[in-house]
Amino acid sequence: MSDPLLRFAPFQHSTHVYGVNELIAHIGSLLEQDPVLQDVWLRGEIVNVTRSPAGHHYFSLKDDLGQLRCVLFRGSAFNSPVVPTSGLAIVAHGTVRVYERNGACELVADLLFPEGVGVAQMQGERLYRRLESEGLFNTNRKRPLPRLPRRIGIVSSERGAVIHDFLNVLRRRYPLAEVVFAPTPVQGPGASVAMAHALTRLGQWRRGDEKLDAVVLARGGGSDEDLAAFNDERLVRAVFASPVPVVSAVGHETNVTLSDLVADLRASTPSAAAELLSPDARSLRAELTQLKRRSTAAVYQRLANARQSIDGARGRSEVAIARRVRENRADLNNLSSRLRALSPHDILSRGYAIVSHDGHAVRDAATVEPGEKLMIRLQHGRLTSTVDAVELEG
Repeated sequence: MSDPLLRFAPFQHSTHVYGVNELIAHIGSLLEQDPVLQDVWLRGEIVNVTRSPAGHHYFSLKDDLGQLRCVLFRGSAFNSPVVPTSGLAIVAHGTVRVYERNGACELVADLLFPEGVGVAQMQGERLYRRLESEGLFNTNRKRPLPRLPRRIGIVSSERGAVIHDFLNVLRRRYPLAEVVFAPTPVQGPGASVAMAHALTRLGQWRRGDEKLDAVVLARGGGSDEDLAAFNDERLVRAVFASPVPVVSAVGHETNVTLSDLVADLRASTPSAAAELLSPDARSLRAELTQLKRRSTAAVYQRLANARQSIDGARGRSEVAIARRVRENRADLNNLSSRLRALSPHDILSRGYAIVSHDGHAVRDAATVEPGEKLMIRLQHGRLTSTVDAVELEG
């Protein structure tokens, strides 16, 4: 009898036996569903760097207790602030996946930062790379500002000097423009969402058939922390989606925000934005004067050209008329010559005569009797004769 200790309990019906590849695929599926592992930041030292002929970088990140294989594909390496270098301490961003061939976990990195870079900066860089890949910063999509805007929207705080400076410059330079103000907080919790909603409302603003010609996103400068709302993805996408041109006037010369990059135009200050949107009234008057001079000169030039054309046409018509008269005179002379050749008078000049009896031309001697009087027409004068005899020929 066999040893009962060597017996195995039978498998339960609910027990599932995985194949190796099936289990690896299941692990991969679990990794893909984990939000932490799909958006992970990892700190470590780069070791075991290799580069494939296709341009992909393979390396490991290690610390005192562990090591993880990583890959930085060629497309990501092109946009990464640093590339893998042995011994370099970095912070990597990417997703964790399981390699089906051997079941090993690895980090698929998309960005590598040198150790010491702040988290906010790394996150901002990652957001920038992602938005750039989507085409949000493409200069070809930027729209020109209207030459003479009638209605301008502005998103800014109702506190402080920003809105007052903007309005003062606009009223001084271009008082014809109407301003639609959407007051919102420009820093702190909820500022980015509030500004995004304000941009959306201004883009949808209508009064009959009227709509805004441009929108200004304005703030009076500040520290990097103060400007954080202008790097928020929700605000950046609202600027991108605006149906009217957007001018970013954050008022910070040194640091450029993502809102600056996606806007159709960046102004150094809100006052500068007002100047960019408003043609100077004096410049407009000078331009109108110049246009008046040019239009007057153009009218005189057109008149001179027309006069010259008329004079030329008159000269050409006179020449044409004279030529036509000569041609008609030549035709008349030719016809006269032909008529003269057919005229009885020319025949009479050659010694012939016209004989008539009782007003009728005599063509046959048989029609005349002796003793009858005949009228003979010569070239010069007439003769009256009496028929003495009639002789018939043939």
